Amino acid sequence: MEKNLSAVGFMSGTSGDGVDTSVVSSNGKDTINIKYNRFDPYPTSLSNKIHGIKEKILEMRDLIKYSKEIDELEREITDFHANIANKISKKINYDLIGFHGHTIYHNSDEKISKQIGLGIDLSKITKKTVVYDFRQSDIKNGGEGAPLSPVYHLALIKELFNENKVKIPISILNIGGIANITEIDKDFKITSKDIGPGNCLIDMWVRKNSDKLFDENGSFANKGKIDKLIFDQYLDNFYYSKINTKRSLDTNDFDISFAKGLSLENGTATIAEITSELLSKKIGTYDIYVCGGGRKNKFLIDSLKKKINNNIFSIDDLNIDGDYIESQAFAFLAIRSYYGLPISFPFTTNCREPTFGGTIVKNF
Repeated sequence: MEKNLSAVGFMSGTSGDGVDTSVVSSNGKDTINIKYNRFDPYPTSLSNKIHGIKEKILEMRDLIKYSKEIDELEREITDFHANIANKISKKINYDLIGFHGHTIYHNSDEKISKQIGLGIDLSKITKKTVVYDFRQSDIKNGGEGAPLSPVYHLALIKELFNENKVKIPISILNIGGIANITEIDKDFKITSKDIGPGNCLIDMWVRKNSDKLFDENGSFANKGKIDKLIFDQYLDNFYYSKINTKRSLDTNDFDISFAKGLSLENGTATIAEITSELLSKKIGTYDIYVCGGGRKNKFLIDSLKKKINNNIFSIDDLNIDGDYIESQAFAFLAIRSYYGLPISFPFTTNCREPTFGGTIVKNF
């Protein structure tokens, strides 16, 4: 049996506000010890650069058109992560780094998923083995490249089940920029898929119409009024096209032009209600534990609770900080990659067969 390794896991999400970091000890299979979590906010200048380049990369050829800007941003992001890793080294010993990088373009139809971050350089700076570029093997094997966290969700729920803290069947709903769900049946078999926008539409609207990066606790939405005409028109024009597919999703699949002319509050309320409606159509019958930043949006969660019959809880109710599930997942995936274990499966990403992912580099 593989011994436990400790890995740092990084996640820079679509909000572009900073980096979630976790240290997890695991054998990559059935032991999980969450040792450390932290959040480091990006400087405003770096956050603005991330959103600026993301808004420019609308199609594959834009990756070439803006390659110089991308290279500069990639260096800056890598240095930011390296600084965090070196700070952690002074507090906790760890063996590996799981470096997700920041997604600037994802299109499963084109079989492209671009995360910026220099894994080789990160290894050189930190003097640690780095696992990065997690999605490419899955895409080459016919997969969508996402979601990748379900194998961690399964391991975490198995451990909680053995401790009599949860019952199965169960679902884990991650509301990040894109929302995805992992469903675990009574035999611990899993399925997963992207199910719609998570925070991305709300975040886009708030960034464009205020000096905030997101709607904290759903406060803007709670002050607003839902525009029923726009709500109905959006669902009629959009729902049966993109959301009814089985493909993985990207924030560029969505835009907020339909809400033009609404006030900040009314636009936020209408967009949050649309998001809730789209997600409700793709959720099964199991009890749901919600993780990711969207779980803190009270307006969104309350709206979702009204639309579905099953119970919805926060994963924090299990004494697990729901802000760090994704960063913990990439620490876990780094360990699995290091031990040569698959990280994606036909029932999670639609790949042809279980796929081994993550490029491993030791550059010191």
